[in-house]
Amino acid sequence: MAQFALVGTSGGRRPRLGRPVGASRTETAVGGVVLLLPDGVPASGRGPSVRAHAAALPLGRRLVRAGRSEGLVAHVVGYRGRGWNGADARLAEDAEWAVTEAVRRYGDVPVCLAGHGMGARAALRAAGHPAVGAVLAMAPWLPEDDMAAEPEPVRQLVGRRVLMVHGTNDARSDPELSYRLAERAKKTNRETCRFEVHSDGHALRQHHDEVLSLAADFVLGSLFARPYARPVADALAAPPPLGLRMPLAAGFGRSLRP
Repeated sequence: MAQFALVGTSGGRRPRLGRPVGASRTETAVGGVVLLLPDGVPASGRGPSVRAHAAALPLGRRLVRAGRSEGLVAHVVGYRGRGWNGADARLAEDAEWAVTEAVRRYGDVPVCLAGHGMGARAALRAAGHPAVGAVLAMAPWLPEDDMAAEPEPVRQLVGRRVLMVHGTNDARSDPELSYRLAERAKKTNRETCRFEVHSDGHALRQHHDEVLSLAADFVLGSLFARPYARPVADALAAPPPLGLRMPLAAGFGRSLRP
């Protein structure tokens, strides 16, 4: 996972970035890049999910609108396939390739990896790339405790700003597992926080607007040094468990929209 060269093909497919999300920018140079990592499945030989790709677009559009003045660009990463596939960690490999490709296209600009579900796990895994400055992990899918397997790594998160967001009623990705990972990450990287969205599920639809506002506040604050909203600043500064079980308030972000 320390290699950042072009990833090889899988079944004839290659990872891709495609067009930037949202309206094209002509008024300013690229100042930062967000790479959106869609959800996936634990194991599959099938191609990437069109539905998961589409589900990443609303966040990308919100971020691009909010970061237009700083030249923010967002891309949805097109995986080679939808499966993590055990030790192959295919989605994390594709995320690493995407960071390298973003640097090739845009130069030395800060990069945020923003993923949902299995894509959130990929974002956390690929954070060791030197260009990555921030990680947004929404409803991260993590494996159940397996004494025979190595624990999910956290060392690659050192020096990055990390925000995890998880619905307390998530039936697909156990929120307690993301808390445990955040707790381990906080020990090596103080700039780690986690928000809980009470009564929401895996897709985070019930409080969708608040989640998008939280994501925008974190990404723009991390990439462009904008002041964080008070709850985000408090969560980053607070010791466990306070900063890792921060409730996302209803209506968050209504006064923060551009």
